[in-house]
Amino acid sequence: MLRRPIVLAVAAATALSLLAGCSGGGDDADGRKTLKIAAFEGGYGRDMYVQVVDAYKAKHPDVDVQLQLSKTLEDEISPNMKAGKFPDVVVLPQGRKAALAETLVKDRALEDLTGVLDMTVPGEQSTVRAKLADGIVGNLSTNPYNDDKTYLMPMYYAPTGLVYNKGLFAQKGWQVPTSWDDMFKLGDAAKAEGIALFTYPTAGYLDSFFFALLADVGGEQFYKDAMTYSEGVWKTAQARQVLDITAKLLSYAAKTTVGYANEQDFTKNQQSLLDNKTLFMPNGTWVVGEMKDAPRASGFEWAMAPLPAVSAGGKRYLTTIVESVWVPSDAKNKDAAKDFVAYLYSDEAAGIFAKANAIQPIKGIAATLPAEIAPFYQLYEDPSITALVGGFASTAPVEGVNIKGALFDTANSIISGDKTVDQWQTALNDASEKLRQAGK
Repeated sequence: MLRRPIVLAVAAATALSLLAGCSGGGDDADGRKTLKIAAFEGGYGRDMYVQVVDAYKAKHPDVDVQLQLSKTLEDEISPNMKAGKFPDVVVLPQGRKAALAETLVKDRALEDLTGVLDMTVPGEQSTVRAKLADGIVGNLSTNPYNDDKTYLMPMYYAPTGLVYNKGLFAQKGWQVPTSWDDMFKLGDAAKAEGIALFTYPTAGYLDSFFFALLADVGGEQFYKDAMTYSEGVWKTAQARQVLDITAKLLSYAAKTTVGYANEQDFTKNQQSLLDNKTLFMPNGTWVVGEMKDAPRASGFEWAMAPLPAVSAGGKRYLTTIVESVWVPSDAKNKDAAKDFVAYLYSDEAAGIFAKANAIQPIKGIAATLPAEIAPFYQLYEDPSITALVGGFASTAPVEGVNIKGALFDTANSIISGDKTVDQWQTALNDASEKLRQAGK
């Protein structure tokens, strides 16, 4: 469970079983209910979903559960959804390039799952709400319209920060920087030994970096202002400081970063850390499972650090990624879908997920974590670190405006020299202002 309070900012390529033409669910000819589950096959792998569905089916012989797993889930289910053929339950995180969950939020096309919180977990005595870690619902990640209704249930939670090889730091006698001055001094020392200071798998992984840095620089209110498109927020001195720090860090990036920062090659950027060619990358706990079979330098040991403090003794934030499970409002079997979602928080399901390092925000689960990822979650025990949950507020769609792309993807252009920090700041201000107007 979370040991530090969560800041409430107002805020897995082959299908295991295609959705039988995605015919939309309902009842079979023999009267059995058909429940269609679509799940992203990410870094946690596919076996855990197969096992959870098998366990659910054993208890619900009257339900025909059809499971679809894919690394390109959006590409497979979106065309069918546009044709009116919807899965009943979707496990798919927000923040992906296709932005499917975000699009459905903007279109108000998700089922209200607030009632699931007060459902008794199938086979148990507790409600879903009673089992969830304090503060994990009620933020923009779960309640995207900034009200008391939950549309995206928190499925997994993971601290994200600067992942590094603890073994290399011990070998070199280096300390993990706690200030940005020390970070850049380390960058110079590493460069002299042919090691890059920084890389990222893809620019989208900078969400964990930027959200924490915004709060580090300006505090929780400034972070909230940026996430909710406060007027002129990207023109402020704090915003410029965030971009300047980032641009300097990007000047230390591995030369291969941009070339590999895509969905086909991103693991090559991650491999550079395992090969001791790079010191830090923004990432989350899932990278451990994602790279479990990859070769690595002798003495390699996974570790994570929060960003360096902007000012001595300043509060440091750890962006906490919450992956979601949701139900399309046009799903055909919503009652069965909600029962399955409630089952996902059972001790039985949670135990299966945890074996794959997919950690759910359930009270007490952190004490059972595998030794390889336990140190990541132990960061929440540091009194100087606060978990940060949230993201950009949803607004009506604005054609041509993608503030996540403007903030994260521009890093590629900063590294290549195709854009300046001034241009970056202007583009962010323009996008934010358009979204502010759309949110009125």
